[in-house]
Amino acid sequence: MTSGTSSIARISQPGILDAVPAVARYVNFVISDRGTDALGVRDALKRLSPLVNGSDVVLGVGPSLVAALGCDVPGLHEFPDLSGHGVKVPSTPGTLWCWIRGDDLGDLLFLTRKVQKALLPAFVVRHVVDAFRHSWSGTHGRDLTGYEDGTENPEGDAAVEAAFAQGMGDGLDGASYVAVQQWLHDLDAFEALAGDDANHHFGRDRVTNEELADSPESAHVKRTAQESFDPPAFLLRRSMPWMMNMQAGLMFVAFGKSLYAFEAQMKRMAGQEDGITDAIFQISRPVNGSYYWCPPMRDGKLDLRHLGL
Repeated sequence: MTSGTSSIARISQPGILDAVPAVARYVNFVISDRGTDALGVRDALKRLSPLVNGSDVVLGVGPSLVAALGCDVPGLHEFPDLSGHGVKVPSTPGTLWCWIRGDDLGDLLFLTRKVQKALLPAFVVRHVVDAFRHSWSGTHGRDLTGYEDGTENPEGDAAVEAAFAQGMGDGLDGASYVAVQQWLHDLDAFEALAGDDANHHFGRDRVTNEELADSPESAHVKRTAQESFDPPAFLLRRSMPWMMNMQAGLMFVAFGKSLYAFEAQMKRMAGQEDGITDAIFQISRPVNGSYYWCPPMRDGKLDLRHLGL
């Protein structure tokens, strides 16, 4: 990395740049309905801060929580509802998001409990999704369909440039904006695809991961080609498969220096740009969607000064 990007990387939450872990939990908290005031919320966040090292726990703050603290984060807004053209892309605004990462689900349970207790009584758990790194045909980091997620992820300086804010000032530089969607797969529909149909849905060969030149305009690769946008829409994807009972899918997580790149790609996927919807919608659908701001680090601790903490 160059000196400029390495300095930004040093003040970012490190788990964002790290490879996806073996297992993870996505935990959403909301402000309690017990009438907790802004002071109680601030105290809860202060108790939480020592538990967030940006590696085992990556923290995201939703627009409504930023507003409740009487603050403003440039460019942060609620997830838009992009439903239309025969597909649904719901908006489910979130308050506080923790990506809890590790190698053992038992350890993650106990870490989740520590986070939960630190936030009580101001915050309560609203939703938890357990996720894992999937190995398919001897490879790691695949979606449950067997296709690799994040093939075109930028690396090195380019990853830092794509994922983190720069030139915005103290308390903002090194922060990241994250889009979080839980996609529910229709595995029966996927398994019913014949021949090369699955490859043409994705625009890649499932075995070799090579891009297919003859894939249709609805192929996922063509819908989301980062360099095809103006300006280019580069982001850093850190998605992981999830399952609960017999339901399963992908927790789509994308970090950016702003929300532009994700929004540009999602609008095109949903047909907002040209009426062509991504073929992915024929075998999967998002059931929620929210945006968060991931604060930077300072001296190895979470930097919440922009939130007045």
